[in-house]
Amino acid sequence: METEFSVPTQKRTELVDITAMVTDAITHSGVSEGVCHLFVPHTTAGVTLNENWDPTVREDIITALDRIVPATGGYRHREGNAPAHIKASLVGHTLTLLVRYGQLVLGSWQGVFLAEFDGPRNRRVHLYIEGKPRTSSGTPG
Repeated sequence: METEFSVPTQKRTELVDITAMVTDAITHSGVSEGVCHLFVPHTTAGVTLNENWDPTVREDIITALDRIVPATGGYRHREGNAPAHIKASLVGHTLTLLVRYGQLVLGSWQGVFLAEFDGPRNRRVHLYIEGKPRTSSGTPG
């Protein structure tokens, strides 16, 4: 099953928790066992998997990326968003996640995040969910 959803971002740089949206898409897919591929079709945004319990982890990630890729650095890209392109390349544009018993497989503290580096904007996330369908009893087919 292929689907997509939209994520409005509020800040120039932020990590937006999209775990519930991904979980909802998996639930509606009918897949019991398989994989969920995520793709962000933007050059200044990405997708990542990290801790979703303590919000200061998100702040630390953003601070570290700002340190690695400073706002000013003699960039030649004329739009002024070269750091956003570099950060998106570092974070990446895809994730592949496991689906088991119709549920997203995550560690205790993990969540899925859209990484915004040139917001605020309205971002799209594409999902391709494949695997064994649920049967009427809810078990893998």
